[in-house]
Amino acid sequence: MDSYRIHILGAAGAGTTTLGKALAEHLNIAYFDSDFYYWQQTPEPFTIARPRDERIRLLQEHTVGHESWVLSGSLCGWGDAMIPQFTHVVFLRLDPEVRLHRLRLREVERYGEQILEGGSRHQNSVAFLAWAARYDAGNHSLRSLRRHETWLKPLRCPVLRLDSTHHSVEALLSQLLPLLCPATET
Repeated sequence: MDSYRIHILGAAGAGTTTLGKALAEHLNIAYFDSDFYYWQQTPEPFTIARPRDERIRLLQEHTVGHESWVLSGSLCGWGDAMIPQFTHVVFLRLDPEVRLHRLRLREVERYGEQILEGGSRHQNSVAFLAWAARYDAGNHSLRSLRRHETWLKPLRCPVLRLDSTHHSVEALLSQLLPLLCPATET
């Protein structure tokens, strides 16, 4: 088996986690999610960022023992130390309206009534959805299409672009696998 160290990135809600897990399972390799490294594991999830050096140290410690892995999420602005390890980068896009609809549903699924006005996660949810809505037109100061495109330009490994707007995870895998490992049949 060839060695694969694949980073899958895109906007929040584009499906990077879902595709990353499916790809890792299909290739029978380790899977890592950048959110685990970015955010401290607290009772209120996604509220306190880890210090940058700690994120990188943990990510490197967890990946070092694996010949192959998939890492989903965005490393822009903090995880550039991982770039030399990538064999492939997958940039996943999704129609903004579909993506924001998915995110709203995910917020309800994760937090239920806590996101309603007066709920304990209402302000967090509103702020998160507003942040996510700025992706396509945002500048380099936040996780945005512009920032991702700039980050992708100097990469030396293959950058594979997929649009998940009208494709299931299985269809995305069918598109991706021949690009990663031409001899592998899906």
